[in-house]
Amino acid sequence: MTDSETAPPAEPEGAPALPAEARKIASGYAFTGPALDLGALLWDGHCHPGAPVRVPLAVFNRHGLVAGATGTGKTKTLQLIAEQLSARGVPVFLADVKGDLSGIARPGQDGDRVRKRSGEVGQAWAPAGFPAEFFALGGLGHGIPVRATVTSFGPVLLAKVLRLNRTQEQSLGLIFHYADTKGLELIDLKDLRAVVAFLTSDEGRAELRNIGGLSSATAGVILRSLTAFEAQGMADFFGEPEFDTADFLRTAEDGRGVVSVLELPAVQDRPLLFSTFLMWLLADLFHDLPEIGDADKPRLVFFFDEAHLLFDDASEAFLDSITQTVRLIRSKGVGVFFVTQTPKDVPGDVLAQLGNRVQHALRAYTPDDHKALRATVQTFPKSAYDLEELLTGLGTGEAVVTVLGENGAPTPVAATRLRAPESLMGPVGAAELDRAVRGSVLHGRYAQAVDRESAYERLSAARPPEPAAPRRTEETAREASRTASRDEPSLVEQVVNSGMFRSLARSVGTRIGREITRSLFGTARGGGGGAPGGGGGGGPFLR
Repeated sequence: MTDSETAPPAEPEGAPALPAEARKIASGYAFTGPALDLGALLWDGHCHPGAPVRVPLAVFNRHGLVAGATGTGKTKTLQLIAEQLSARGVPVFLADVKGDLSGIARPGQDGDRVRKRSGEVGQAWAPAGFPAEFFALGGLGHGIPVRATVTSFGPVLLAKVLRLNRTQEQSLGLIFHYADTKGLELIDLKDLRAVVAFLTSDEGRAELRNIGGLSSATAGVILRSLTAFEAQGMADFFGEPEFDTADFLRTAEDGRGVVSVLELPAVQDRPLLFSTFLMWLLADLFHDLPEIGDADKPRLVFFFDEAHLLFDDASEAFLDSITQTVRLIRSKGVGVFFVTQTPKDVPGDVLAQLGNRVQHALRAYTPDDHKALRATVQTFPKSAYDLEELLTGLGTGEAVVTVLGENGAPTPVAATRLRAPESLMGPVGAAELDRAVRGSVLHGRYAQAVDRESAYERLSAARPPEPAAPRRTEETAREASRTASRDEPSLVEQVVNSGMFRSLARSVGTRIGREITRSLFGTARGGGGGAPGGGGGGGPFLR
C-alpha cells in the first residue's frame, strides 16, 4: 500500500533538478520509521516524485487539521489517509457529511486521471477496498443506529444542542445531578421532560430548594426547547441500546483497521446536532480508554468533519472542555483531525494542539477572504514559499503540508501534489450500503431500539390516582391539607421507598443512590445495567 520504507522513486528523465532550498525541504520528510505517503513535493511549478512528502505513523495521535475551500480535495485527502492507516492496522472514524466516503469499502476505478496523477507523484497505484462499517445517527439514513442515553450525553453537550444560555445550562446540570442521586435514569427525552416537570410541581419543588432550586421560567425554557427538538425528529438519537464506542476500535481478520463511516447526509440539515454528537463520541472514548502514552502507532484516528459547527456560539466552558479533551486524549492513543475551511474556524487554544497540517487552496475574492488568508499564513512556520500566493494558486488535490517529525519538531512547509486514493472515489449505492449494514456483526446488537422502564415510567407509576373529592367546607379542606403535609410522603419518597425502586437499585448497583461520575463534558458512561440488546461489556480495550 505504501512505499514509505523503500527508496524514493527516481526523478523522471528531463525533470529539473531540485535546488538547495527544495532539497532541504525534502530532507525534512526522510523518516526512518513507518510513515504514510501523502504525495510528492511541488517546487517552482514542477512535481518531484523523488521527493516524497510523508507523515510518521507514530505522530498521528498528535492531532491535525485538514483545511481548504470547498472543492479543493479535502474529502479525498481524508480517504487517502484513512486507507493507509487501515492498511497499517489502525482503526479510523470518518464523519461522512456529504455521503462521499462510502466508496472506501470498494476498489477504485482505473482511468486516465488516476494514471496521470499516480505517474506524477511516483505512486504504484492499484485498486483496493478496505474493511468498513457504516453507521447512522439514530438510524436515520443507511447505517447501524448510533444512539446515546440522555444520562451519558450529559448536561453540557445537551445544553449546546438545545441552545441554552449559561444560566439554563447550569440549571440543566442541577436536574442531571438530582436524577443521578435519586436513581432516576434518563434514557430518552421523555425521561428528562418528566423529571423537569416533577421538579417544578408542588410535590417536587422542595427537592432542589437547598441547592439553588429550579425556577419555573428556566424549566419552561428547557421544556420548550425539548419540545422543539423532538418536533424536528431528534428523539430517535436518544435511547437504547446505547452505542459502545469500543466498537470503533476493531481490526479485520487480516489485521487491517476497520474504517467506521458515520453516514450523515440524512441529518446534514441539522449540523449542530451531528457536530455535538461527534463530540459525545470523542468524550466517551476519552472517558473509557486507559492511558498508553506515546506508542508506535495510534489506537484510533478520529476525523471530525465540519468542525467549525462545533465551535459556533460555544460557551467558554465548552471550549475549555474541548481543549482539555484534545490535549489529554493524545496519551490514550487517539488522534483527532479537525476538517474545516480555514484554520480561523478553530479556536487558537485548540489549534495549538494540532501538530499535523494539510492546507488545501483558499479563495481570496473578498476583503474577509484576504483577512482569513493572511491569518492562515501566520499559523505556519517560516517558509521558503510565498504562502499567500501559493495558497491561492493550488490546484485540486494539492496542499501545503507541515507535520511533526520523528523527533517531535515541525517539518519544513512543503507544497505537495497528493496521491490518488486506491478505493472508490465516490459513494456506493443505497442498496449496497443496506446490504453491508445488514451483514454486519453489529447489526443485531444495535438495530432494534429498546424502551425499558426508566425515569418517566417510575415517576408516572409512583403518582397515586386522584379519587373524586367529596364536597367539603373551606375549613375542613385546610385541615386535610395540613394532615396530608404531615403524614403523606412526597412523590420522590414514594419512588425511592417502593419495591420497584429497591429492585432497580440492586440491579444497577453503583449507578443508583449516588451521583454518576462525569467526565469533562458532564458525560457519563451508559449501559444502563445491561439493557436488552445493549452493547454489553465494552471490549478488551476498556477492561
